Amino acid sequence: MGHCCSKGAVAASAVKDDVKSGPAAASSNQNQRQSRKPPTSGAGGDTPVHSFTGSPWQIPYPEGVGATTPSPAGTPRRSVLKWPFPPPSPAKPIMAAIRKRRETKKEKPAIPENEGKEKEREKEASLDKTFGYSRNFRSKYELGKEVGRGHFGHTCVARCKKGALKNQNVAVKIISKSKMTTAISIEDVRREVMLLKGLCGHQHMVQFYDAFEDDQNVYIAMELCEGGELLDRILSKGGRYTENDAKSIVMQILSVASFIHLQGVVHRDLKPENFLFSTKDEASPMKVIDFGLSDFVRPDQRLNDIVGSAYYVAPEVLHRSYNVEADMWSIGVITYILLCGSRPFFARTESGIFRSVVRAEPNLNCSPWPAVSPEAKDFVKRLLNKDHRKRMTASQALTHPWLRDENRDVPLDILVYKLVKSYVRATPLRRAALKALSKALTEDELVYLSAQFNHLEPKDGCVSLDNFKTTSYEINLQALVKYSTAAMNDSKVLDILDKMKPLSYTQMTFEEFSAAAISPHQLEALQGWETIANTAFQYFELEGNRTVSIEALAQEMNVGESAHSTLKDWIRSSDGKLNFLGYTKFLHGLSIRSSNTRQQ
Repeated sequence: MGHCCSKGAVAASAVKDDVKSGPAAASSNQNQRQSRKPPTSGAGGDTPVHSFTGSPWQIPYPEGVGATTPSPAGTPRRSVLKWPFPPPSPAKPIMAAIRKRRETKKEKPAIPENEGKEKEREKEASLDKTFGYSRNFRSKYELGKEVGRGHFGHTCVARCKKGALKNQNVAVKIISKSKMTTAISIEDVRREVMLLKGLCGHQHMVQFYDAFEDDQNVYIAMELCEGGELLDRILSKGGRYTENDAKSIVMQILSVASFIHLQGVVHRDLKPENFLFSTKDEASPMKVIDFGLSDFVRPDQRLNDIVGSAYYVAPEVLHRSYNVEADMWSIGVITYILLCGSRPFFARTESGIFRSVVRAEPNLNCSPWPAVSPEAKDFVKRLLNKDHRKRMTASQALTHPWLRDENRDVPLDILVYKLVKSYVRATPLRRAALKALSKALTEDELVYLSAQFNHLEPKDGCVSLDNFKTTSYEINLQALVKYSTAAMNDSKVLDILDKMKPLSYTQMTFEEFSAAAISPHQLEALQGWETIANTAFQYFELEGNRTVSIEALAQEMNVGESAHSTLKDWIRSSDGKLNFLGYTKFLHGLSIRSSNTRQQ
């Protein structure tokens, strides 16, 4: 559990950054991409292994850094060294797999060093490092001083010599092709350019200009941000922001997060170092950078590779099953730091940090938290919920009482599509249960749902499948197509519309949309959940509850016979209908981990 520090608290970060000089470039931290290539061991082959990632390669510590490097709590501080480290999972089965892999490797006969290096050279030579980018970089840009250096390359200021940006300075990220030793590392560069190009246009996205290549390097030309990192601003303010100033920062972060999540992109490395200010002006807008670890993800997809920065990584990332909710956890950590000046989870070692992330609760009791508003503390709690299903989305967070502004538009939320898809395919009993729940919603929840319903531009007070999607032939584009970018096509987010075809034959009023677009898991995280649940059950008793057998309920829940003893407690013996416990459990779904309870 993290300690709260007073203003001026000093601590060293376990995640150490490169020393930078001159103006902060848009991609000065993008070079800190995690290495996914196999480590090169010394002659003895005893390089210590640091972590285990979704890639089969194990990542070594940098020279001179051991497993017990201290990282006391406090405001994140600038240091002189940084290494890439996909964090290890604290789960025992994964650690056991690592040990088993090491033992297996020891049993195999060692490959002669010369023979091994020769095979590596042959494998690298067979890689196609041609990206198809323009090759006229030198004729269009004049490189200036270096402003950042990382593991895979470095960033320089450059002056544009011709074109629309003539005589303007830009940031150029230079990635050496000699560092691209695997097909994965090549694909990482290709995907980063694709993401930057596809997401370009949002006011808080670093603007992408062009990509070039020659035989030695790939060059990514982007907007130059000269205002420095958010981390530097935090430190300059004595380690923490005032609550009002923190709101401004968090709203900008949520705005861009909702945008990239709608496009089917998860950033996976949101942290203060990856937000730059356009200028040194106090009111300068922020830009998110470094999409080197980002990936495309569909709403119903789960990613499993462990990437990110230790202090900001979400619990479900360590458990290898996550989606865009992992970014919301990182935003919760940033908000915590902004409000109190220290990290919510820390330890003296990386493995200790991960255990803290999985097991500990953030400290919201010691100074300065007693002076922080209840709304701000509730906001942090709802983002730092270890159950990703209960966490707010970026769009929902913008309607939270702490940040709510009636004059600001609420972004379209991809979660609505996921929930409505499930609703239109649900059984009549489940629909009735959700309709009863929607009638018990608070005004705060209705603000978000009303904004989402209006995004669909209802006709005569109703929406159908045509409101969730539109063809490119219509002049007034709606919903997903209206807000889509090239990245949305690459992420295949639009595929979700194929599973919403039952809506083609129905008209959904706001009342039914509210039932379809609510998440019982998220509502359970509210302080007033018990009141909501009791009120909803009263509506359910009047309008939706009906006699149901244990066998029928098991089929509804998609569980096997071994769950019947549990389901028996959900049904009243007097009339065979769901009781209050059964209603609430039915809303959430049965969680029985034993595989033999699932119907095959």
